[in-house]
Amino acid sequence: MENFRKVRTSEEESPLPFPDLPPGVVEMKVKEGSKIRNLMSFAMAQMELKGSRQIVFSGCGRAVTKTITCVEIMKRKLGGLHQVTKVRYKTLLEVWENRDPPPGGAAQNLTVHKNVPSICILLSRDPLDPNQTGYQPPEPRQAGEDPPSSSAKGLKRPPPPPREELLPKKLQVAGADSQQGLGTRDSRPDGRH
Repeated sequence: MENFRKVRTSEEESPLPFPDLPPGVVEMKVKEGSKIRNLMSFAMAQMELKGSRQIVFSGCGRAVTKTITCVEIMKRKLGGLHQVTKVRYKTLLEVWENRDPPPGGAAQNLTVHKNVPSICILLSRDPLDPNQTGYQPPEPRQAGEDPPSSSAKGLKRPPPPPREELLPKKLQVAGADSQQGLGTRDSRPDGRH
């Protein structure tokens, strides 16, 4: 294969594995080179501003991990979403071109059919059939947790601990002793400053 270079890759089209989807449901096709920030801004706009009730994320091959990441971000930001996950295989068609064709011969192309893992995840504000394979109910809210808001840019983190808590106990005690004994000769056990 060292004399061949990949010219193009195409995905075999296949219908979404979810029966009874409403017409016009948004499908987010996640690719290996997709930027999560761009995917999430579009998907959040669809769910919050346009009022979509369902959205599907799909990805195959190396994009599977990124697809799952997008779904987890959306579930955390919106909350209360029902989920159905379907895993399957998809066929990719890769066309390779010979870089060194034989003299006087036509350029040779090689077509390779690759089966790669694929994932499709349906997120819904409306309840889904809990008996479906791959169903996950919405995560229960933790006690004292505020409902997710659309104005939050990201996850809220607790404030950092006070500076004293960052120091080991030995240093805190030594620091307190040295502050009390400022100006005295025996602030250190050996008498030096």
